[in-house]
Amino acid sequence: MAIELPVARPMNPRFSSGPCAKPPTFDLTALSDAPLGRSHRAAVGKAKLLEAIETTRDILGVPADYRIGIVPASDTGAFEMAMWSMLGERPVQMVAWESFGAGWVTDVVKQLKIDATTHTADYGEIVDMTALNYDNDVCFTWNGTTSGVRMANGDAIPAKREGLTLCDATSAAFAMDLPWDKLDVTTFSWQKVLGGEAAHGMLILSPRAVERLENYTPAWPLPKIFRMTKGGKLNEGIFKGETINTPSMLCVEDYLNALKWAKSVGGLKGLIARADANAQAVADFVTAHDWIDFLAVDPATRSNTSVCLKFTDPRISDGAAFAKAVAKRLADENVAFDIGAYRDAPPGLRIWCGGTVETADVTSMLPWLAWAFETEISS
Repeated sequence: MAIELPVARPMNPRFSSGPCAKPPTFDLTALSDAPLGRSHRAAVGKAKLLEAIETTRDILGVPADYRIGIVPASDTGAFEMAMWSMLGERPVQMVAWESFGAGWVTDVVKQLKIDATTHTADYGEIVDMTALNYDNDVCFTWNGTTSGVRMANGDAIPAKREGLTLCDATSAAFAMDLPWDKLDVTTFSWQKVLGGEAAHGMLILSPRAVERLENYTPAWPLPKIFRMTKGGKLNEGIFKGETINTPSMLCVEDYLNALKWAKSVGGLKGLIARADANAQAVADFVTAHDWIDFLAVDPATRSNTSVCLKFTDPRISDGAAFAKAVAKRLADENVAFDIGAYRDAPPGLRIWCGGTVETADVTSMLPWLAWAFETEISS
C-alpha cells in the first residue's frame, strides 16, 4: 500500500552541513556593491576587509586585544596556518572525536612529528577535557561537524595555563557561545553558520598566541601563506585587512551581507536561538519516533548545528545502504538536499540546523523523513 505523501514542503530544502544555506533574505542584488575588478590593496578593498573583521568582532564579542585575520583556504587553511606556525615549542595534546579532529592529529603526529599525546573518543562520545595537560598546547574542535557532538562549555579549560589552546570552531562560531578567555587560537570559515561562500578562513589570536608567534620559530620551513611575522614581530597588516593572498571581493561582500543579516536577527543571541529552535524541532521528532536517534549520546553535548542521526530499527540489515536510500528519496522529492552522514561517520543522516535555516523548513521536512523511512522500510 502506498504511503501518503506529506502536504507541506520546505520553502528551502537546503540542509547541507557545508556549504550551508544562505541567509533567508539572500538575494544576488545585495552584492552589487562588491568592488569587483579592484585591487584588494586599494582603499575600497581594504575598507571592506576591515569592515568584515570588525563586524565579526562585534557580533561574536571578541575581545579588543585579540587579532582577527582573513586567511586563505577556509577553516582548514586557518587551522593549519596556526598549527604549523605555533606548535612545537612544547608537547601537544591532540583531541579528536570525529573526522576533522582526527585530521589535525595526522598533521601533528605524521607531518610535523611533534611530541604529542592523542586523546580520542568514538563517534557520539566526547573526550574528557578535564583529563588533559594544559601546560601542553591543546588542539581540539569545539563542535564535531561529522559527529554532532560539541563541547558543552569551556569549564574544563583552566584560565591560567602554560600552553596554548587551538580551537577549530568552524561549525560553532555564530551558533554557540565561545569563551574567548579559554581560547588562544580560534578558526572558522564563512560557509558554515552564516552560509557564506567558500575558500576564506578566519583566524582569531589571543595576546598569548601573538606572544608565541613573536618568540618562537618552528624548526620546519613555512610556506608563504603560513607566515604571520616579519623580523620577529607580528605582521599586523594581516589583521587589518591586508590579506596574505588575493581574496574574492565578491565573497567578502557576501560575508558582509550575511553579517548584516545576523545583526538584524539579534546578533549572536538571535543566531543561537534560531539554531536551538531548529535542533529542538529535530529533538521533538526523535522523541516521537522509535526508529531514529541522535548519534550524540549525551544531550548536553548534542550539536545545535550539525545534527547527526542514526536509524535504530532492527529490521535494517544494511545501515549505510538504508540511510543512503532515505537521503536519496528526500532529495528526489526536493524536500531535503545533502543530508547523508559524512563519509567517515557511522551510517545515518546529518541535518544542518544553523541559524540561516528557518525552523518552519525543518518542521516541514521532518514528516517527509518519516515518509521516506516508512516507504523504504516497507519496500
